[in-house]
Amino acid sequence: MRTGLFGALLMVAGLASAGEGGWVDAHLHYVDFMQQSDGSEAMLAAMDEAGVEDAWLFGLPVVKKWQQDAPRRPRYYLGDEAPLYYYSATDDIVAGAVRDLPEDQRRRLAPFISGFNPTDMNAARHVQALIERYPGLWRGIGEVITRHDDLTALTAGETARANHPALMKVYRLAARHDLPVLLHSNLTSLREETPIYLGELEDALRSNPDTRFVLAHAGTSGGVEKRQAPLATLNEIIRALLERYDNLYVDLSWSVREHYLIKDGEPRAAWVALIEDHPDRFVLGSDVVGHFDSIGAILGEYRPLLDALPKPVADKLRAENARALLPERGAVAED
Repeated sequence: MRTGLFGALLMVAGLASAGEGGWVDAHLHYVDFMQQSDGSEAMLAAMDEAGVEDAWLFGLPVVKKWQQDAPRRPRYYLGDEAPLYYYSATDDIVAGAVRDLPEDQRRRLAPFISGFNPTDMNAARHVQALIERYPGLWRGIGEVITRHDDLTALTAGETARANHPALMKVYRLAARHDLPVLLHSNLTSLREETPIYLGELEDALRSNPDTRFVLAHAGTSGGVEKRQAPLATLNEIIRALLERYDNLYVDLSWSVREHYLIKDGEPRAAWVALIEDHPDRFVLGSDVVGHFDSIGAILGEYRPLLDALPKPVADKLRAENARALLPERGAVAED
């Protein structure tokens, strides 16, 4: 973790470039793929150092299996060929961490439900049970992981997709509880250069007009871009989706930042124009997983984009849109 004078200067520089006020990190995983975490104290310290006032907080819906023939315990989901499996306890880990905090710190966090199998027709029942178990705690659902290149290939069981019947039930439940859904649904695969999965996403959006969807990483993932050229039509696809579906919002974390938004330190004009044309529809996040010392450095990489936008639009992107997407805060359940 960055500390001392350098960390303070980094935070001040980030705030000065991005305009007044702090960030809302709209994509923060409390645990990694082994369901381990540096803990809430380290997370909040990293948020403070990075100038992050609030965060959308979730676990990870899968855990990496440690197979008996592995030469060492895996540290990442790509560490070896062992599968991942769905892990419902991730939500209890998040809930426990949030509820153990003092009220002033707890209110900085918006916990999301993620620990369910998106191909299980019981998934909506599991989500409802979490809502009842921790009344007033949850502010959203996600990150729901469907098409996700290597992660999909390694996850045991049926392949998840955005329009799976089990998820359609979850989306309807989300609408009833006014919970936004952060959905990871890649537009293409590791081997295709056209958006072969776009129809799945559109089916979900079209069939659930009362559900607010946030498309993680604008429908991209790092594994795809490492194997082939970035999707040339992504900007046009996102523009068309935003104009067609009022219930869609876009998360600009991770791979979309690295491969589409900014090149050689300069924001790409087409993305600046798209955000200006739809200023209420984009959010930013760090997408760190359980280890938090890089939050400030990652968010700092968005500064050229924020500087290129009019200040009111930059303020929306940096924080206001993420706050506006959340439902009213309920009464958090106490022990």
